[in-house]
Amino acid sequence: MKYDYDVVALGLGPAGMAVTIMGAAMGLKVCGIEPDKLGGECLNVGCIPSKALLKAAKLRHAHTQLAEMGLGETPAPEVRAPLRRVREVVDHINTAKTRAMFEKVDLVHGEGPARFVDPHTVAVGDGADAAAGRTDAAGGRTITAKKIFICTGTVPAVPPIPGLDAVDVLTNQNLFELDEPPATMTVIGGGAIGCEMAQAFARLGTKVAVIHMDPHLLPAGPPEAGTLLQKHLEHEGIEVHNGARITAVEKDGATVVVRATNGGPIELRADRLLVAAGRRPNVEGLTLENAGIAYTKKGIWVDKYLRTTRKHVFAPGDCNGHFLLTHAAMHQGMIALMNAMLPWPFRRDFRTYVVPWAVFTEPEVARVGVEEAELRRKGVRYEVVRTEYENYGKTLAEGVPVGFVEVLASPGGRIYGATIVGEAAGEMIHEFALAMQAKKKLWHIMMLQHAFPTFSFMNKRIGEQWMMGKMKSKFLRWMARRMF
Repeated sequence: MKYDYDVVALGLGPAGMAVTIMGAAMGLKVCGIEPDKLGGECLNVGCIPSKALLKAAKLRHAHTQLAEMGLGETPAPEVRAPLRRVREVVDHINTAKTRAMFEKVDLVHGEGPARFVDPHTVAVGDGADAAAGRTDAAGGRTITAKKIFICTGTVPAVPPIPGLDAVDVLTNQNLFELDEPPATMTVIGGGAIGCEMAQAFARLGTKVAVIHMDPHLLPAGPPEAGTLLQKHLEHEGIEVHNGARITAVEKDGATVVVRATNGGPIELRADRLLVAAGRRPNVEGLTLENAGIAYTKKGIWVDKYLRTTRKHVFAPGDCNGHFLLTHAAMHQGMIALMNAMLPWPFRRDFRTYVVPWAVFTEPEVARVGVEEAELRRKGVRYEVVRTEYENYGKTLAEGVPVGFVEVLASPGGRIYGATIVGEAAGEMIHEFALAMQAKKKLWHIMMLQHAFPTFSFMNKRIGEQWMMGKMKSKFLRWMARRMF
C-alpha cells in the first residue's frame, strides 16, 4: 500500500517534536499534526513560562534580601507586568525559534485534533475546514502513514472535590493568562508545579497557601527534601498544609473557600484557586478503538519498545503514563523513532534509561534512582554518603549555604540513587545520572578532575568521602602501610 507519509505524529509537544524533526532530518517524509500551539504544554503553559515567572520572582526576592542586608532600597520595587512578560517570552520562542525547526516537516497546524479512522489513517478537522482531498465520514481530511506516533501528552487532572466544578479554577493551562498576580491564592497540590508556582507568586507579592493530601511536599522525592523545602517556603510567608483531606470548595462572593480536615477543620480563603493535583492522559477524541489501540485511564498501553497494541503505532511521552516529564518525553520520542526503523536486535528498551528530575524552587530539589526506603524494603546493602552545602566555600561565598548532596551506594561504590537539594541541584544531578546509566562508580567520579570552585565539585567530594570511608578498614590501612 502506498501511504501519504512515512511518519505522522499526533501532537507536537516534546515527544512529537523529537519524532518529526529527527525523522525529517533523516530524509523521511514526515507530517506533524498540532491542533493548538507548537511546542505543546511544556513550551506554552508549562516548563518555559513557569521558569520565566520564577526568574522574575527571584529578581524581586533578591532585591528584598539585599535590602535586609542594608545593600539596597526597601521595599522591593514592584515587578511590572511579570505575566505579560512571560507571554512575550513564550511568543518570541514560538514564532522566532520553534516554527523554524519544522522547516522540513509538513505541518497540519490549527485545523483541530486528529482522530483515527483505521490503523493507518487519521482524520483532521471537519467538513467546514478540511482541505481538499480525501475525507472521512465526519468530513475531515484524511492522512495515511506507514508509522504513526501518538504524542498527545497529558492535561491537568481536576480532583472530584465537591463544589470544585462550580469555581473558576486556575490550572497551568490558564494561569499565565492572568493580567496581574492576585492578592491571595490557594494552591491545591504539593508537587513540582504547586511548589514552584506557590513560591513564584509569593515572591511577586501574593499571599499563598498550599494544601495537599500527601505527608510532605514533593511526594515523589524523599521526605527530608520536602521538609527542607517547606521550611523555606514558610520562611517566605507561604502557609503549608500537608496530609489534608479537602472536603469542599465554595464561593463566598469573589472569594474562593477551601474546606479541609487534618486533625481539625481547615478553612482557606483566597481570590484565586490554583489546582496542581496531577495529570491525566490526553486521549479523548482520538478514537483509538478505530485502530485497535488499547488504553486505560492511566494512559496508552505500550511495550518496552514504545509500540502500542498496533505494532506500527507508537505512543512516546506522557500519554503512555510512564515518567510524566518533558525530558522523558523527548527521550522517548527519539527512542520510538529509532525503534520504528531498527531491526529487532538493535531496538532500545525505553525503561532501561535513567530518568532524573528536578524542581526549580529555591532551594532546588533534584533526584535520580531509588530511595532509601526501597533499598531497605528489598534488603539491599547500601551506604549513605553525604556532604552539606554549608561546608563548602563557594556556597558560603555566594550566600547559598542551605542544602546537601546525598548518594546511596553499594559497598563497592555502585550508585543506587542520589538526592541534591540546594543551588544548581538540577545541573549537578546529571553527573550521577550519567554514572548510573554508564555503570560507573563513585571511584570514577572521585578520579574525574572537577573545576574548582564549582557547585559540581561537591559531587567529587562525595566520591572522596566514600573512599575515605573505605580507609576505616583495618585491612586496607595495613595494606597502605605495607605499600608505602
